Amino acid sequence: MRDIKSHQRVNDILLGPLERPALRWLAAHTPAWVNPDVMTAVGVFGAVLVFLSYWLTNYNKNFLWLASLGFVINWFGDSLDGTLARYRHIERPKYGFFVDHTVDSLNIVLIFLGLGLSPYVSFGVACLALIGYLLMSILVYVRTCIMAEYKISFGGFGPTESRVIAIMVNTLIYFTGSPTITLPIGKVRIFDWIVAGIAGILFLLFIGQTLRQARELARLGE
Repeated sequence: MRDIKSHQRVNDILLGPLERPALRWLAAHTPAWVNPDVMTAVGVFGAVLVFLSYWLTNYNKNFLWLASLGFVINWFGDSLDGTLARYRHIERPKYGFFVDHTVDSLNIVLIFLGLGLSPYVSFGVACLALIGYLLMSILVYVRTCIMAEYKISFGGFGPTESRVIAIMVNTLIYFTGSPTITLPIGKVRIFDWIVAGIAGILFLLFIGQTLRQARELARLGE
């Protein structure tokens, strides 16, 4: 097993050229009393806001805008906690890795459960997508332990792109409502199919990356 303190972080995302300088600027202008733990708490607040907003869309679709704001707040806290620690040279590798990723798991559970409690996506379909996301998270964490490489982007997509897509889908839902199509099995919601498709991609990605990593380890004899 590799030393978690020396792992390499790989985050080759499409929005990286915009995100990285923005985070550096934010870290440089963050008040001294705001530490990485505060930013982690801000990220949790954003996820809770997403959860509550999705649930409240049962009463008013305008809460979709609040859900999108929650994604922005979640990005702000989740992305800046580690950046702030590195900028101030106050990293605590084991503590940071443990807290950051256990909290990330809680955040993603809140977000997907909130989506399943909305009137736009079935609870079962949302849970299926949640399982796919958690499987990918497990793969990332296990791979970090054995390869000393923390890879959180695949094909240029990472958590930041996922949040942007979620905000775009929220906007689309706001203006289109919950359209349905009629199939031989009955009426189905279009957004159920979209989320189910995302779940399928996550499952296939998990299987493909797992087999690829297993072959590489077998070749190396490790």
